[in-house]
Amino acid sequence: MAASEGKAHTGLDIVALGEAMVEFNQTGERGGKLYLQGFGGDTSNFAVAAARQGARVAYVSALGQDQNGAMLRALWDREGVDHSAVQAVADAYTAIYFVNHNEAGHHFSFFRSGSAASRMTASDLPLDVIRRAKVLHLSGISLAVSASACDAAYSAIEQARAAGTLVSFDTNLRLKLWSVQRARAVMTDVIRQSDICLPSYEDIVAITGLTDPDALVDHCLNLGAKVVALKLGERGALLADGHQRHMLPPHPCQPVDATGAGDTFGGAFVARRVAGDDLRTAGRYAAAAAALSTQGFGAVDPIPHAAQVLAALQAQSD
Repeated sequence: MAASEGKAHTGLDIVALGEAMVEFNQTGERGGKLYLQGFGGDTSNFAVAAARQGARVAYVSALGQDQNGAMLRALWDREGVDHSAVQAVADAYTAIYFVNHNEAGHHFSFFRSGSAASRMTASDLPLDVIRRAKVLHLSGISLAVSASACDAAYSAIEQARAAGTLVSFDTNLRLKLWSVQRARAVMTDVIRQSDICLPSYEDIVAITGLTDPDALVDHCLNLGAKVVALKLGERGALLADGHQRHMLPPHPCQPVDATGAGDTFGGAFVARRVAGDDLRTAGRYAAAAAALSTQGFGAVDPIPHAAQVLAALQAQSD
């Protein structure tokens, strides 16, 4: 079901819930000693990606009353992401992370224990924002940063489903935050309640033990997910909704940094579903957006705007 087929909402397409972070991404300059300051946090990346495709987006989280928090608010202001529901916590800090690169790919080092977002509780949720959105988006990280954040995420899902707001879920497994056993139990339960499931191949393999893409998609559909968009990285994406299935090849690109590419895919996919695109059209658009996002450093700066994605799709069809 396209998100536009849900209940009629006014003013807000998507609300994303999770932890935003300030990023320091290693460049190739001076032997790798220089880092580019940017922004990250999977659900914040998702929110920016959706907003750049034209969706009306709000973000729910908490930040420290520090310079990093102020930079994130300035980012959301520039991107048109409503952050009025993001709390300011005086005695906590805004999380940061580093991205390092080598021949094996990109590697993350997070500094988030005790961060403002990890202190979120169910009582902190802006229920009116969740209830009036067409889609609530959250991720495995939204559930994993702390027990209270997990409770808040579950409460948000409950409120969304009661209000007719669709639930979008990206697995984004981080085993430094929780055990694979707990991740398997919680993610399986959330997939059951998801209208749009956005698993990455490595994540869903780790929590299911399955390896065949079709079997992985079937697993999510059988649990209860209405739409599944399995992200396969260099192999493209596999989309299904129980009635149709599409294997999409990767969009051509010249990648330098894949940080945030999956978040870009998700944000673009949900934005296009909200706009009324069918499954395959939304998937092709999202694959192009994700590919373009790998052509620069950082999670946010390289996320393309709608005009860039449409131009890339047109060039591919010419």
